Amino acid sequence: MLTTAVYAQMATPPAIAVMDTPNDAGGSITMTWPRSAEMPPGTVYRVYIGEEREGPFQLAAEIDPAGSLMSEDLASFGHSPSNDQFHYAHISSYESDSAEGGKVPLESDRPYFARLGVRTPTGESRGQVAEVSARGNYFNWAKLNNFILGTLFSIVILASIAMARRKELYVRRIAGLEALDEALGRATEMGKAVLFVHGLRGMDQIPTIASVNILSRVARRTAEYDTTLMVTNIDPVVMAVSQETVKEAYIEAGRPDAYREDNIFIAATDQFSYAAAVEGIMLRERPAAHIMMGHFFAESLLLAETGTTTGAIQIAGTDSYTQLPFFITTCDYTLMGEELYAASAYLSREPRLLGSLKGQDIGKGVILLVLLAGTFLAGLDIPILTQIFTSY
Repeated sequence: MLTTAVYAQMATPPAIAVMDTPNDAGGSITMTWPRSAEMPPGTVYRVYIGEEREGPFQLAAEIDPAGSLMSEDLASFGHSPSNDQFHYAHISSYESDSAEGGKVPLESDRPYFARLGVRTPTGESRGQVAEVSARGNYFNWAKLNNFILGTLFSIVILASIAMARRKELYVRRIAGLEALDEALGRATEMGKAVLFVHGLRGMDQIPTIASVNILSRVARRTAEYDTTLMVTNIDPVVMAVSQETVKEAYIEAGRPDAYREDNIFIAATDQFSYAAAVEGIMLRERPAAHIMMGHFFAESLLLAETGTTTGAIQIAGTDSYTQLPFFITTCDYTLMGEELYAASAYLSREPRLLGSLKGQDIGKGVILLVLLAGTFLAGLDIPILTQIFTSY
């Protein structure tokens, strides 16, 4: 059985170190102290904050001796092996009966006085007092790896754009995009319309932006071929953007008189109502080409199967991996995942877009090599790449 003297010896407050909390916007300080090898049962560390060196001191936090190790906060303290031998506490407020909510937040650039107490079943002892101020940090050093990697990838993309302006860059052939002219030509020869079907996402989503870029190319061709183009939408904003995109394409093609605003419309605003409305258009109007681009859900198979029954050539593109199997089995051509995103660069051959596409591909290749190297080094218990690429 432990005596009171033994309790007192084991519960002596250790030396503390206080500092501004690193990598934050201010209003917080950090206290660290050595981990004790043995503490009496029921012991709790108590952090106190005062506005004057003589006090009074108010309770700011209670820390369990079994936790709150510096090794648990890699963003603040890094990966040093010795971090598991120290406790820490981030303090941003302290208790006060007179304050609203019972808490007083710390102010930046103001001196405070901190001390550590150790409470045991027999009482509490308090250690030395240390002065500290909270400050705002201009740079988050924990994210330095993100900054360096982002800068390197940006340089690669800019270099790829510069290269694209000097020479033609190779881009893998995408059959679905190559078949666009074939589908539009077929519709023109048959004297039938082309139906462009947007997905169900709004204009703020990447697949919808990509589909509008493809719509611009389709509209330019239908204007040149004097072919009717119908565009179905589920969102009013997407409809408005589609109308402007098609109108601009017809003007660029020298056929502003052929533009028909009524052919770009909202079919419905509900998922399956939209699917039913588009299916009805397919069966009544019998377009010769169906181009379905964007993010689709369960309605994808309904649309694609209905289009198959009409004999139309169908080209689909989506980044929804759950719907790709349905498009692949029912459509003539399918753009899969990032092929949809690459469409605007592929079709326009604009150097900035091509260079960006090529730079991103190089970045993906580098990431793949790093993953392989990291896996190999992790198997050898060398975590350096894991630490470099950790996102805090």
